[in-house]
Amino acid sequence: MRKLTFTVLAGSALALAACSGANDEATDETATAEAPAADTAETTAATTVMDANTVTEEQLAAMDGVTPELAAAIVAGQPYENVTAFNTVLMETLGEDQAATLRETLFVPVNLNTGSEEDIKLIPGMTEKMEHEFMEYRPYEDMNEFNREIGKYVDEAEVARFRNYVTL
Repeated sequence: MRKLTFTVLAGSALALAACSGANDEATDETATAEAPAADTAETTAATTVMDANTVTEEQLAAMDGVTPELAAAIVAGQPYENVTAFNTVLMETLGEDQAATLRETLFVPVNLNTGSEEDIKLIPGMTEKMEHEFMEYRPYEDMNEFNREIGKYVDEAEVARFRNYVTL
């Protein structure tokens, strides 16, 4: 019994040491190469979609499909009550396909607890099934709950993509 206890404790200690980053064989080069890749991926995901409530005319001028007139109209409408109000401004100038393409990179985040069905439908890539799931789990206590519940239906990458368009 003592041997078994010692073996279990020794194995646990080795596992903890491996997880804690106490591995002396890892080089600084390896650690340096891995860290920026993770930071870059997180930064890219976080900055993929601009908030239409805070975007400037200069930022809009750099976007494909945004004319100076549309940029001025978008900025003049700030702040938007919701994405439906923002979409109304887009539809004054653009067709539905063009507006949908622009909403992929320029959006008014939908509050998961208070957004209307119409707002949720405007989230790029939204399906009827996912719309139902977004509504079913209301109220969300935090974004971790959103990740957990929506993660039952789509993979982690899709949950991360949806997070670009929602807020609490």
